Amino acid sequence: MRTSHLPSIVAKTHKRLGRGHGSGRGKTSGRGTKGQKARGTIPPHFEGGQLSVLERMPYLRGKMRNKSRSVKPSILTVGSLATFPAHATVTVDALKKAQLVKDTVTDVKILSGGTLSVALTVSVPCSKGAKKLIEKAGGTVS
Repeated sequence: MRTSHLPSIVAKTHKRLGRGHGSGRGKTSGRGTKGQKARGTIPPHFEGGQLSVLERMPYLRGKMRNKSRSVKPSILTVGSLATFPAHATVTVDALKKAQLVKDTVTDVKILSGGTLSVALTVSVPCSKGAKKLIEKAGGTVS
């Protein structure tokens, strides 16, 4: 598709290839002579007939091996934070000390659920609903 017959700074018109000798891009149309690249399109992952990278990789055998390896956070509800005293700071370490999460856990997320009547300072990722419940009880989320 031609953009315009007037010269433009933004959009250049594409060169029409293979339209006769007078165009300067006739016959082989700037592809050289013969060979695979002169003829058809080659997929970008093609390696000249050599076994591709994907096929060279070994399969991971066994159950659940090809599943995503991303670590999902441990989930807590707002109601479970009621065990903390007033104006306490909630961190991952504090949750481990209170035995609300296992010692091996690295990521925690707090979701809405239950009620909270104690003002707490929470420095753990929270959902929007959990943030509303914490702030309603007089606490803060940082």
